[in-house]
Amino acid sequence: TYEAGLYAEFWAKIILRLKGYSLLEERYKTRAGEIDLIAKRGAHISFVEVKYRKTLEEAAFSLSDHQKKRINKAALIWLSKQSNLRYDSLSFDVILFAPWKFPSHIKNVFEEL
Repeated sequence: TYEAGLYAEFWAKIILRLKGYSLLEERYKTRAGEIDLIAKRGAHISFVEVKYRKTLEEAAFSLSDHQKKRINKAALIWLSKQSNLRYDSLSFDVILFAPWKFPSHIKNVFEEL
């Protein structure tokens, strides 16, 4: 499972780069929680969770409310340390992976902050 997660994160970075994002952080960890990827495109910042499961549907439903709260707290901590970073908008995205399926990047999966 750990190796599958690393595989998914590797491909998620490629997908984001192909969509014009620059990667700001990978596996950003705090006591509050972890963010798999933090990316920026133009003046937009995306906090990205990467999910790999047997099906895309399982991956989509594997993001729990508890996890969302932890990601949100970690995002607030990260933003508080970025005094020079300029942005107009933020989103919490997810990139879903499943064997033999095309990955799915879903933007604005939830709103907190």
